[in-house]
Amino acid sequence: MSEDKFTDIYPQEILGSGEIQPSSVTRLGEKIDEIRDQLRPGQKQMADWKTGPLAVSAVPGAGKSTGMAAAAAIAIARQYQRSISTGKSYRRQLVVVTFTRSAAANLKFKIRTKLKELSLPQTGFVVYTLHGLALNIASRHPDLSGLQLENVTLITPNQSHRFIRIAVEKWINNHPGIYRRLLEGQQFDGEETEKLRRQSVLRTEVLPDLAYTVIHEAKSSGILPEKLYQWSEKSKDPYQILRVAAGLYEEYQKLMQLQDFIDYDDMILAALRVLENDSALRIEKNKIFAVFEDEAQDSSQLQTQLLEILASEGDGNNSDQSILNLVRVGDPNQAINSTFTPADPIYFRDFCQKCDVDERLATMNQAGRSSRIIIDAANFALQWVNSQWSTTNSKKQTPFLEQKIADVNFDDPQPDANPAPVGKGLELYSPRDIHQTVELLSQRVVELFKHNSQSCAAVLVRENRQGRWLAEALEPICKEHNIKLYDVGERERRSHVPQEILSLLQFCDRPHSPEKLKATLDVLVQRQLIPTQDINTLASLPEEFLYPGPLATPQTETVQKAAHLCRSLLHARLELPLYQIISFLALTLNYDQAELATADKLAERVNLQIFGNNSRSTMLSALSEIVNSERFEPVDIDNLEEQYTKKGQLTIITMHKAKGLDWDYVFLPFLHENLIPGKFWIPPQCQFLGDFTLSEVARAQIRAALHHKEENIPNISQAWEDAKYLKMAEEYRLLYVAMTRAKKLLWMSAAQQAPFTWSKPHNLQASAPCPVFAALKRQFFENVMNSSVLTG
Repeated sequence: MSEDKFTDIYPQEILGSGEIQPSSVTRLGEKIDEIRDQLRPGQKQMADWKTGPLAVSAVPGAGKSTGMAAAAAIAIARQYQRSISTGKSYRRQLVVVTFTRSAAANLKFKIRTKLKELSLPQTGFVVYTLHGLALNIASRHPDLSGLQLENVTLITPNQSHRFIRIAVEKWINNHPGIYRRLLEGQQFDGEETEKLRRQSVLRTEVLPDLAYTVIHEAKSSGILPEKLYQWSEKSKDPYQILRVAAGLYEEYQKLMQLQDFIDYDDMILAALRVLENDSALRIEKNKIFAVFEDEAQDSSQLQTQLLEILASEGDGNNSDQSILNLVRVGDPNQAINSTFTPADPIYFRDFCQKCDVDERLATMNQAGRSSRIIIDAANFALQWVNSQWSTTNSKKQTPFLEQKIADVNFDDPQPDANPAPVGKGLELYSPRDIHQTVELLSQRVVELFKHNSQSCAAVLVRENRQGRWLAEALEPICKEHNIKLYDVGERERRSHVPQEILSLLQFCDRPHSPEKLKATLDVLVQRQLIPTQDINTLASLPEEFLYPGPLATPQTETVQKAAHLCRSLLHARLELPLYQIISFLALTLNYDQAELATADKLAERVNLQIFGNNSRSTMLSALSEIVNSERFEPVDIDNLEEQYTKKGQLTIITMHKAKGLDWDYVFLPFLHENLIPGKFWIPPQCQFLGDFTLSEVARAQIRAALHHKEENIPNISQAWEDAKYLKMAEEYRLLYVAMTRAKKLLWMSAAQQAPFTWSKPHNLQASAPCPVFAALKRQFFENVMNSSVLTG
């Protein structure tokens, strides 16, 4: 963290001389008031913050980032006012923390813009992701954190990662008795074939899933394997699930430490180790005058702990709320990450409740994003879900806080606030099947862009497989009408970089393999480096394709181009040193700037992993593992928000990824009960253990122990019920987030015939609509459209 110099405008020698004119303070105060006057009531509460804790609960479209940027700039300006008034230089900065890198870049730009309006230097603050902040602290104190960054490798493992697989095998070898009990399941007749089947399921599916889930759930809460062992003594179940989880976690940690690998939770744990040292704590806190957190509903327990320590006053790490200079901004009703990440909205909810008692809770309930009808639909959905929930699950916390979205004031500074609806503003369809869904959706899209070619629209899907199917169906229609189609799931994931590089390397290693040659030709066609052609024929005889003899049939020009490019790859294999090969392949594939940066990151990672054993086979092995068992994080250098919301573009994007974005027109197809709220699916091969999954039971038990201070760890049946309720609640919040992305038109549909699983979209069956969709049709009956007649 670089030090601030709040004397950029008012030099130290002048500040110390006492010659500052009162007019300097007055001028800055007037500019602060000008920015404050442009804000809505809830945003003004944030801008008025001076010290202590403040919770800000904001509805969708309320202008959280705008309010936070203004509040941050004003807080920095007040440091300048103190410098001017006292003649002293203040070298402390504001730390702003948010959830993603793109959000961090957006906030940084907005804060700088506000500082410019105040005629102040664009310094005095830093913006981090939570993990970026932790890594920054840990890297400055390597002796205390235990992180020697030049010696460690950051990974984001999934269930297939070799560390998870090895941990499972080691645990099985060390705990034959408990493993035998899992094999027996609910009942077992000893038949050898069934025993082998169950062994395979446990080793490759059940135990890796349990390990992956529990490791992240426990580490993100600062829970070590020893604590899980203690909790397992309080949980009575025949499988000893928490004990199994603790053993898997323990083996995983040993492997990570032995080979100098870390994951994202290790970053935060390392930062907290630093802050346990009084001297390091003073150094870090003396650089900070306050902490602002965005998207606070997505924090975990460790993240909350880290921010509270940094924001607390005094020399110790006492995070008593009364001395916290901490502003946390979020929306509990938009908590949509807790069922597949360690994020848990309970921590922000608790913070809001504590601040409310001390009259330090601000609410931002006015939103200018959407038309009135869309706001009414979102508010109705929220109330209906809570009402139904209270009737059937009276002992469970409702999915939503009762916070309605309100219109903005008539004199609101936002341009086109609460815009007029397009058409009815809300359109509800019940097509006969998913194919008619595409017909209705595409015709509406064509009409809308014909009327206004500079508008923007998005189709929000629940899962990527729906998006892929839709993109294929909509592509010819969009092409015919010159509408740009942007499929985020296909084109914005940079995870294609490791896979493409691996395909080319495998070809270089085995050029005479038809399978490897075909994979490489596929990549070259997709990258538009060679013309589309009959790849299967070319790959069937690799040697004849690559090195045709004098008696071979003459190659066409397109085939010659493809063969020449493939031969150049083989030459590079022979001529280039191994450490340069990935970068060369990236250039050959004509990658853009972001893809090249991702390829460089990949090369650095692979070269580090094979250090001391440099060979093509070890490189292929390392790269294969990354492709098959990790979520390799891409390097994003573009403004993704701009990419997703371009004018004249129809974007296909998941509901999760749409969080924080908005479009003129939003389409929500395939709203079926089996997905929203959905339910946990227990694979048939795992049902010998019972009507539950070990991983979700363990997750629910760990959260119960954390939330209830270890007093009552639920048994299997209760934990499974808790897990189901958590999933349902989050799915309803996800639908609410999706609905509130729309500005002028919200188009919703639930086909009468739909796939049971989108891995087989051709297998249609009768599908019940999402209960919220059915309720919306009853409430907004005037907005129910006739699906048999295309809208004119």
